[in-house]
Amino acid sequence: MTVAIGGLGAIGAHLARALDAGVEGLRLTAIAARDQEKARRLIAGFRSTPLLVDLRGLAEHADIVVEAAPAAVFEQMAEAAIGRGRIFIPSSVGALLPRMHLVARARETGARIVVPTGALLGLDAVRAAAEGKVESVTIETRKPPRGLEGAPYLVENNIDLLGITTPRLVFKGNAFDAARGFPANVNVAAALALAGIGPERTMVEIWGDPGVSRNTHTIRVEAAAARLTMTIENVPSEENPRTGKITPLSILACLRGLTSTLKVGS
Repeated sequence: MTVAIGGLGAIGAHLARALDAGVEGLRLTAIAARDQEKARRLIAGFRSTPLLVDLRGLAEHADIVVEAAPAAVFEQMAEAAIGRGRIFIPSSVGALLPRMHLVARARETGARIVVPTGALLGLDAVRAAAEGKVESVTIETRKPPRGLEGAPYLVENNIDLLGITTPRLVFKGNAFDAARGFPANVNVAAALALAGIGPERTMVEIWGDPGVSRNTHTIRVEAAAARLTMTIENVPSEENPRTGKITPLSILACLRGLTSTLKVGS
């Protein structure tokens, strides 16, 4: 299957290199990036040079379109891929929550939207539990203050975290509101909400914590089938502290699962 990647930051550049190095059943055919010169430098040494196109053009050249770009361009990438009936893999999962009309559009065109696990753990268990009765799902996210810098919710409420010396709770609410206020920070919460009981019932706490060096997520699920408590500490990417190093690896694993003869996990 052919793959196109939109965005060559901490996620997209890693994926592009991995696909060019060789992944059975997959071939990188096109990329799009805001910084064209940076993109040319990246692909200069590739074994097979992908096309350099604009965001909307990605869907013309691949079976699978991976979104690894800023959330601001999410919709135009998604609409182009879904309109052509492609498999669309979003990394900005939080941007999907207020745009569920895209799911209805995918039903019309035969497209698929495949949400990768990302920085989350236990997603299979949450999905399984959600087949039965679930009382509650909560996620507590703690990030170094720098990792929350620039979030719209903080800007709108004049919240400055860079000088804090103790943990500070900056948001408490449901996943839908969290996605609007922290579009670059709550992809884990968005994936959890989609896998479980929905964004209105999935509750989110976001902390700025100068005592942590890793993006830390603690998930608690109360369900008829099981009680789940899970914590993951993700190492932030050097290129973008809002993104964990595990995120591009998760998308790569998701891509492998689309073509693999043996697929582990539901």
